[in-house]
Amino acid sequence: MKFYCSYFMLLCMISNVSCTTTKYVTYEEDAPGTEIGNLSQDLKIDPAEDPETSFKFIQKTNSIIRMRQIDGLLTVGEVIDREQLCQRSPQCLITFDVVAFSKEKFQLIHVEIEVKDINDHSPQFTRNETHLDISENAPLNSRFPLDVAVDHDVGDNYVQSYHISHTNHFVVEVSAREDGEKSAELVLIKTLDRETEEFYTIEVTATDGGTPAKSGSTTIYIRVLDFNDNSPTFEHNSLKVELSEDSPVGSRVLKVHAFDPDAGVNGEVVYGFIEGSPSEVTRVFQIDLITGELTLKDSVDYETKKSYELHIQASNLGNNSVSSTCRAIVDIVDVNDNAPEITIKPMTSTSDGVAFITESAAKESFVALISTSDADSGPNSYVQTSLEGHEHFKLQQAYSDTFMIVTTTTLDREAIPEYNLTVISEDLGTPPFKTVKHYTIRITDENDNAPMFSKAIYDISVIENNIPGSYMTTVVARDLDVGKNGKVSYSLIDSETPDGSPISTFVSIDPHSGSLYTLRSFNFETLKEVEFVVKASDKGFPSLSSTTLIRICVVDENDNFPYFTYPVLRNNSADVPIPFNAQSGYLALRLMAQDEDSGVNSELSFHILEDDGKLFSIDKNSGDIVLKRKLTASYGDILQIKVSVVDNGRQPLSSTATVRFVVTDTGAQEDQVVILLRSKNEETLEFDVWTAVIIGFAGCCVLLLTAIIILTVTCTIKRRRRNFGRDAMYGSTPLSKNSPSGSNIYSGPTFLRHEGDSMQPLYEDKSLDFEEKLFLPCKPFEQTLLWQDEKYCMQRSGSSNTDQLSVKDSGKGDSDFNDSDSDMSGAALKRGLTTFQPLARGACNSAGDWKSKPHVIQTRNMHVPPGSTYTVGFAPVHNTTHVSSHSWRESHSKTNMSNTQRRTGTLPSYSAHQTRVEEQAETVKDAFLVLGSSEVATAF
Repeated sequence: MKFYCSYFMLLCMISNVSCTTTKYVTYEEDAPGTEIGNLSQDLKIDPAEDPETSFKFIQKTNSIIRMRQIDGLLTVGEVIDREQLCQRSPQCLITFDVVAFSKEKFQLIHVEIEVKDINDHSPQFTRNETHLDISENAPLNSRFPLDVAVDHDVGDNYVQSYHISHTNHFVVEVSAREDGEKSAELVLIKTLDRETEEFYTIEVTATDGGTPAKSGSTTIYIRVLDFNDNSPTFEHNSLKVELSEDSPVGSRVLKVHAFDPDAGVNGEVVYGFIEGSPSEVTRVFQIDLITGELTLKDSVDYETKKSYELHIQASNLGNNSVSSTCRAIVDIVDVNDNAPEITIKPMTSTSDGVAFITESAAKESFVALISTSDADSGPNSYVQTSLEGHEHFKLQQAYSDTFMIVTTTTLDREAIPEYNLTVISEDLGTPPFKTVKHYTIRITDENDNAPMFSKAIYDISVIENNIPGSYMTTVVARDLDVGKNGKVSYSLIDSETPDGSPISTFVSIDPHSGSLYTLRSFNFETLKEVEFVVKASDKGFPSLSSTTLIRICVVDENDNFPYFTYPVLRNNSADVPIPFNAQSGYLALRLMAQDEDSGVNSELSFHILEDDGKLFSIDKNSGDIVLKRKLTASYGDILQIKVSVVDNGRQPLSSTATVRFVVTDTGAQEDQVVILLRSKNEETLEFDVWTAVIIGFAGCCVLLLTAIIILTVTCTIKRRRRNFGRDAMYGSTPLSKNSPSGSNIYSGPTFLRHEGDSMQPLYEDKSLDFEEKLFLPCKPFEQTLLWQDEKYCMQRSGSSNTDQLSVKDSGKGDSDFNDSDSDMSGAALKRGLTTFQPLARGACNSAGDWKSKPHVIQTRNMHVPPGSTYTVGFAPVHNTTHVSSHSWRESHSKTNMSNTQRRTGTLPSYSAHQTRVEEQAETVKDAFLVLGSSEVATAF
């Protein structure tokens, strides 16, 4: 017969997680497969409404109980032995927790299965027979304890009564012990007489309350002893003491005392445990034979055994001694010596100390079950539990001292993949004990993130005529999920190109890397742009995907030759009529051409390659061929030219054609187009807005540069006019062109005389490192302009002066006559040259008048070999009858005019300069002829 009953009690139900306790009853030794209960029926969960409904153990249990996952049917897994499972516990419970998932809702179910006892064990005594000695003078109601019968069953199936065989002297009395067990004592109800009956045999039977009842028996052999005057008597036949469980070994528990009034050895009392005492008593306690003091032999534990019953006997040392018995009850007192215990049962776990929960779990979803317990009793067993670590989780009481860890919000693995929590349990004992347990909750991934491309649109440029199979680019999509949920594969979405071809015939994609490759060569002229869509999908269930647009722009390559569209060519030539009276500027032909390329590759220009008569010019942009001269009969009847059209590609391509202009008798029409040639070149110059702007800007720059040059030259001339006047004559006689002598002014050139050569002009070199002014020989004798100054004269000196005169060409346009031929090495000329230092005008005036004094003349450059020596000669001019004063004044006037011109404007032209040089040379020549060499020597 199968016994089955079930009932459940709803304890709590909150949001997405609820806690329910269900209780069932089964009996031990039920056959495997026996139904215990059905969770889905008792909790009103219909699996047919939700195919995803499931029931599973939170923590793996033994094989005693089995559960069907689809509906929670509980059955017996194997035969249950209650005595082995729960020993002597009054109540035997099998508890476990189940999580039910239905309609996207988690439900925690606490299951308690009580295993009921059946009477499958009989009472048994520890000994089959017992020997007992009793004195014939034992008083009535003397009690003799019997061995306790042991029955492994509990409740009504345990020992309920004791019986003895028929006797007139003894009866049996049954009493309940502190631990619930029942014990029996043999009570003397009639006086014994050894002479009448010396031995008694009594059978004791213990019977349980099962149905049918079972029993066990033992035999007691009683011997009646001869009379002994006195026997020891305990002060208390029954004692009860308390012993703290933390008492150390050797502690005194109690002390018994028995009194014997006899003298001698008959009055000496000894103590001990009665024969047959339980082993647990003799193991934990010991008694002193003489003093009767009971001490602790081994430590006690309240959680193991809460009470001990001891039977102590006292006897004297006399012959035929009769012992007395005292019962002592030792109750163990609990102390707070146990810390709370924490047991965490996760809903899903593959390792200790770690719980898993999906990131798709809703708010207040169940994560793990926390059970706390304390082996102590009373206030020492009361436990307070708290959870620390993160606000996303909290504790919620499930039942008794069991709590649930539930979520306080939705979770996101991509944000926080793992939580480290701390569970703290503390009892209320004094002092309190605390237990801390760290626990990890890991968030399992759900496929809640689709792959995301780095770009919404990929623009790719591919040069036409590419090699099939060439790499274009790589598209990348990232999936924040992990595992299969984050593994991305790529594919092309079927589409067509503008010409109707499948896109899969143009490009391919690597499904793993996302690399794009071409499958054919692109042609810009037929396909300029291709658009298609790439999809990235993950491996999750259900799979998520996203797309991106790929736009391929085909880049033109200069792979097409330009060709003429007008005139129509035959055999690459064309005949074009032209009137015999065509004038210059006549538009003979307008070429037209086309290039299939685009952009700069399609920009065309026209050129004439061959034109023997040089009759035609062409506009390279428009292709207009125009006559450069009027046609005449001398040119013939056929005018042939060769033209070309060229594109503007990086590697230009071109085509050529031959155009034959056939002269016809038909005259040019009045409305015939005539183009005015604006250039001597074959090609006309066209202006656009930017060209005009650039030219205008360049013109402004030129004007500004010209103004700067004019200003610079003007300032330089003025400065030179001031500086040139600082040089004076060689010697101490003053020289001034403003001298009142007027006609006596010296106006002759200065020369250097090479040893053995004719005189040559002087030249001052500024390139030397010395502070002296060096006058170097220039080219062979050349005429120079006269100059003189009103402030300084020249003095031969070896000392330096910062205000010296320089007549060397600087090359910077700062002298009246820049001569580029004056560049020579000054270092080679330092040794053989004479230096001069200008003297102040006053110094010169104090020396005499101007008449016989030389005047320094500016010279042009001349080449002097290194190491040459020279002498200086002067050509003085006197007012004599040999030289016309008028002619000299004219020469001097011309010189002054030349000086004035240099001071005020641009440099004189080369012809004017040459004229003045020639005039001065004639004047000097006349002076030498008139004065003669003797007078020249006197001048020195």
